[in-house]
Amino acid sequence: MPSYPDSCPRSRELFERARKVMPGGNTRTTVYIDPFPIYAVRGEGCRVWDVDGNAYYDCINNFTAMIHGYGQPEAVKAVGKQLPHGTAFGAPTLSEIELAELLISRLPSADHIRFANSGTEGVMMAIKAARAYTGRAKIVKIEGAYHGSYDFAEVSLDSNPQNWGDLPASTAYAKGTPQGVLDDVMVVPFNDSEALEAVFKTHGREIAGVLIDPMPNRAGLIPARQDYLEALVEAAHAQGALVIFDEVISFRLSHSGAQGLWSIKPDLTALGKIIGGGFPVGAVAGSAEVMKVFDPTLGKPALPHGGTFTANPVTMRAGLAAMEGLTPEAFAHLDKIGQHLRDGTNAALAKHRLTGRCVGLGSMFKVHFTGNPITDYRSVYPSAAERRKLNTFHKGLLDRGVLSASYGLFALSTPMTETDAENILSAIDDTLKLIAHQ
Repeated sequence: MPSYPDSCPRSRELFERARKVMPGGNTRTTVYIDPFPIYAVRGEGCRVWDVDGNAYYDCINNFTAMIHGYGQPEAVKAVGKQLPHGTAFGAPTLSEIELAELLISRLPSADHIRFANSGTEGVMMAIKAARAYTGRAKIVKIEGAYHGSYDFAEVSLDSNPQNWGDLPASTAYAKGTPQGVLDDVMVVPFNDSEALEAVFKTHGREIAGVLIDPMPNRAGLIPARQDYLEALVEAAHAQGALVIFDEVISFRLSHSGAQGLWSIKPDLTALGKIIGGGFPVGAVAGSAEVMKVFDPTLGKPALPHGGTFTANPVTMRAGLAAMEGLTPEAFAHLDKIGQHLRDGTNAALAKHRLTGRCVGLGSMFKVHFTGNPITDYRSVYPSAAERRKLNTFHKGLLDRGVLSASYGLFALSTPMTETDAENILSAIDDTLKLIAHQ
């Protein structure tokens, strides 16, 4: 078994080399670990190996993107077949039509879709589409919710007790964020219908849309209440605003995504991650009426949109193979092992008399070391002591051959068996026991 960081000398060497050419030796803030990240060299099924030969169950799967883990045979075959014929063209290909047809068949709310190169781009284009369609500027979003690296989507991503004030309030995530960005984003707490309705009552005719992930990861991975989502749609539509679902992550919850589980039809949906089969991808989908803002057939569209590698056939073919592999039976399997791990983790927390709770749905779960009722971002904002527990939890799992996110998130993959789930749960139990005895 690995013993981080002592068992990772090659990763340490690569990190020192990386620091000479990248700020902090890093291109992705999310993968950094103190004192250095582990460097991956290969993946197979539900496991990943680092450059030092240590093997891990991959329970983060490139931050939820690799729902089939590594080396899905159908995706490998599709990509291998496409590569000799070209990786990207200044022209459309059949592949984008076929993936679009599949996705539209699964999204209850969508008639049309456009592809992009990341979930960030999918969210960005959805926000811009809402503005182009309504002629309004303001956006409503959930405090603490992550929607990618777009200025407007980042507002109040990491608010803290020193600056979050009384909601609605907007705080900058990155230094240098223009005041105009903060002025055009109104932030509300999750699962709070009254706060949402109050914002729409006061500013309704200025609001282009409300952006929401039905189970926002950074805001706690708490599933939305049915009545809350219904109230959100009613409040937005009553004022002529659009509802934007960010399903970049939550599309992995079911065959028809979160909107299928909750029976909600948003006006626009942002997609990414799993729909690319392991390759860079993003998309925005919606009703034919709203998606007309992208239509160039009658002249310059209300919202021009392009991208050099958008809808490249390698991504489209890999994505099609990945999505075809996500059958109802595959989702039932993920639901079963996900529920087993959530139940088992909560039982382990109780057994070791640790304050905390495991939450989530489907193939995702998250561990919080808090005794607060878990309702929104503020309720799970970790204290210094809770952060230390999360750090110990993350690194303790590394030592037991389980790779998770440093902030307690787990995302499962279809190659995981019930035996794998038991092994992961054993590592979680053992790590919680370590924390309890500190």
